[in-house]
Parts: sequence; structure tokens; C-alpha cells
Amino acid sequence: MDEITVIHTDKAPAALGPYSQALAWNGLLVLSGQTGLDPVTGELVSDFAGQARQVLDNLGAVLSQAGAGFADVLAADVFLTDMGRFAEFNAIYAEYFREHKPARTTVAVSALPKNGQVEIKFLARLPRS
Repeated sequence: MDEITVIHTDKAPAALGPYSQALAWNGLLVLSGQTGLDPVTGELVSDFAGQARQVLDNLGAVLSQAGAGFADVLAADVFLTDMGRFAEFNAIYAEYFREHKPARTTVAVSALPKNGQVEIKFLARLPRS
């Protein structure tokens, strides 16, 4: 059985609890949800657009640490505290996913850690070496 590899980078916020930023196994990469925390300050970016970009930047850093990129993302689960920002979020998301369009679910939630406005988690493939 293949080993599970823990993926960690200081270029994304440390986990807020007992979990890993990502785990790699058998060609798959499972990334934990990221919020709009700045990895340097540990503070939440103040506005919605900034949080959405920070979330995607954080996920990008974890993907990169594993040797993957946005083109390797298979599925994204998006959590928004205000579904009224769906169109705004889509415009920002499209900046990161141009031609490649992963499967995606977007749901409204009542709250996120540290009062964040958006959280995203990914399932990705590990590129073949």
C-alpha cells in the first residue's frame, strides 16, 4: 500500500486545528479548506475580494509545494457566507481557472473560522514525474 505524504508549506497559513494543509496518496492530492488568512500575519484579509484571492493564493502555494498547479485541480468545494457575492466570487475564481474548469460545488454557510467570508478546498492530481 502506498504511503500517505503530508504536504506543508509556510507560504500558506498553518492549520487552525488538528489537520494537515494537504495529503498526497496514490496520485491524488487532497487539500484542506483554506480561508483568507494572510500566511505572514495570520490575520484575515479585510474585504471579500481580498479574502477570495488570498484563499486561492494559499491553495496555490500548497499545490506548488506538492509539485502541482491549478491545472491539476479536479474538484473544488466553495463555501460562502453570502451567496449574494456569487457572481463576484465567480469573476475572481475565473482569474485562476481560465481554460481548465474543475468540477465545483458552491454552498452557503452561516459562518466560517475567524469570521471569514469564503473557504475553498481542492481535490487534485499529482502530475506524473
